[in-house]
Amino acid sequence: MAGDRPAIPLSPPLKDELDIVIPTIRNLDFLEMWRPFFQPYHLIIVQDGDPSKTISVPDGFDYELYNRNDINRILGPKASCISFKDSACRCFGFLVSKKKYVYTIDDDCFVAKDPEGKEINALAQHIKNLLTPATPGFFNTLYDPYREGADFVRGYPFSMRNGVSTAISHGLWLNIPDYDAPTQLVKPLERNTRYVDAVLTIPKGTLYPMCGMNLGFDRELIGPAMYFGLMGDGQPIGRYDDMWAGWCSKVICDHLGWGVKTGLPYIWHSKASNPFVNLKKEYKGIFWQEDIIPFFQNVVLPKECTTVQKCYIELSKLVKEKLGHIDPYFQKLSESMVTWIEAWDELNPSEQAKPVPENGKPAKA
Repeated sequence: MAGDRPAIPLSPPLKDELDIVIPTIRNLDFLEMWRPFFQPYHLIIVQDGDPSKTISVPDGFDYELYNRNDINRILGPKASCISFKDSACRCFGFLVSKKKYVYTIDDDCFVAKDPEGKEINALAQHIKNLLTPATPGFFNTLYDPYREGADFVRGYPFSMRNGVSTAISHGLWLNIPDYDAPTQLVKPLERNTRYVDAVLTIPKGTLYPMCGMNLGFDRELIGPAMYFGLMGDGQPIGRYDDMWAGWCSKVICDHLGWGVKTGLPYIWHSKASNPFVNLKKEYKGIFWQEDIIPFFQNVVLPKECTTVQKCYIELSKLVKEKLGHIDPYFQKLSESMVTWIEAWDELNPSEQAKPVPENGKPAKA
């Protein structure tokens, strides 16, 4: 009888089209909790810090592990664009991935539970976000109209209901909030317990603070813009790596006609970092961001910038021109942005940068 047949296991979504990138300095015991969700996928682990240290990965995972020696060997002189002693090193994983999609997560992030107590498959939700269109040009007051049980509200233009390609899916966190050091210091016991069952597209022209601890993106669309900058060892700033990538990628998405979603899924952020250490890393960034944000708010990329690479090179020139007076760091950052694109194109020679149609849909092969 049909009812007696064993259920046919469903293949995990995008199993052969997605890499999981994890930056770490420690053994990856946290993967045990993620095993039901991550084990079918390929992991790219970027080991930060001392390359002679051995990192332990639980059995049964398909992974490749890169340390600083590997980065230097693969990139040669261009390795200077990859941060050292900072989670920004994760972008090396984006560089060497050969998959269409990337999900990146920090090693202090665990599986969260929804209000009904069910474990959240964060990866599956990111995939849903990325595979459904975004609506950056006209805000839908029911948030994501493509979710089950939702739709476009009265007054939403029918000509815009096809949406555009989603380039980035930005997930959130329960427990330890993603605060800067001053906020950590005045709210040391605050925890995020609010589970908001919503996904929304960030409107065109609006920036947001991107957090890299729970993040998915379409590497073929926006990968060259997901550079986490120069942070950590030898640099005057830290903890702005994901912010930098978020600002750059959002400006480029707006220019090329793609969307960025935020909201679900949640992960459980387990560990609060030291606010005094964070303050030392963030100190200059707290002042600089008051100039950086207006810079990105006012950036206008020329219409000749029809690929992510062209957009990013143009941004690098503007960073040097408009932010270079703040500190010599920005000239160095501008140069590293160019080096990053050179490294991207060198490691991904088969990716022909195609112009993007005005409707935001990716060009056909």
